[in-house]
Amino acid sequence: MTKLKYANGNKPLTEEEKQKMIASAAKHYGKYMDALKIDWKNDPNSSDTPMRVAKAFVNDLATGCYSEGPKITAFDNVNGYDGMVFQGNITVHSFCSHHHLPFVGVANVAYIPSEDGKIIGLSKLNRIVEFYARRPQVQENLTMQIHSHIDRVCEENIGVAVMLQADHMCACVRGVKHDSTMKTSKLSGEFMRDASKSREEFYSFIGDLK
Repeated sequence: MTKLKYANGNKPLTEEEKQKMIASAAKHYGKYMDALKIDWKNDPNSSDTPMRVAKAFVNDLATGCYSEGPKITAFDNVNGYDGMVFQGNITVHSFCSHHHLPFVGVANVAYIPSEDGKIIGLSKLNRIVEFYARRPQVQENLTMQIHSHIDRVCEENIGVAVMLQADHMCACVRGVKHDSTMKTSKLSGEFMRDASKSREEFYSFIGDLK
């Protein structure tokens, strides 16, 4: 089984391949706990932990790494809609590549279709966010990946905007140990023009959600 080039990469696996990987990962995680001098085998609350961790990683936390991307059908913009399409407060559950600790927050995304371009179903924006979030990740890269995917599937759009805000456990349970929220954004097209009304509208929509 070839390795992912990067921690946040993607390589779809069959169910059989996943089960084989889970068994191998559980074995190695047991050795990791042994190295930490944890007597997990004799602890009834920890005796199945290596298998639980491996299953959680493959089937949930990092499932995006081992699954196909969301199937998205783009539709013709038959009525020539030229306003913003916005979806806010999309739940983000991910975990950082550096310490494998969770970061949790929301994504706010938008695009502006051209009269001759394509539009997609609203739920697909949620699916795009979920697919890229479910992997070891840094928030900056997650923001870029979501933007690139929306830009690609919403053909001939005239602008895409993505803004993420999340709380990172690696910041509040280790090191300096502070409570803080990280915000990242990636805007393109109409959203990046000087004195852009579209950019103002995007951020006002986010503000209205609070």
